Amino acid sequence: MKTMRHSQRGQGMTEYIIIVAMIAIAAIAVYQYFGQTVRNQTAAIAQELSGNDGTTAKSNAQTSATAAQTAGNTKNTLDDYVNQKSK
Repeated sequence: MKTMRHSQRGQGMTEYIIIVAMIAIAAIAVYQYFGQTVRNQTAAIAQELSGNDGTTAKSNAQTSATAAQTAGNTKNTLDDYVNQKSK
């Protein structure tokens, strides 16, 4: 009985670790697509708060957002991930 309870605790911890890993992978993917956009928006806000013109950083954020949208709308198959070393 005691080993059965210990086994179930290990199973629960393993499931928890798998869920956390899946969330981390999803977060990395989102950051890969939108990271540059967020950095540029933050730069624009910092420029505006310091009294400078943040137009350049704002337009860079828009360009990055458009590129992320294009990449997100592109349908990929497993064939797209072969020989990715050049990218």
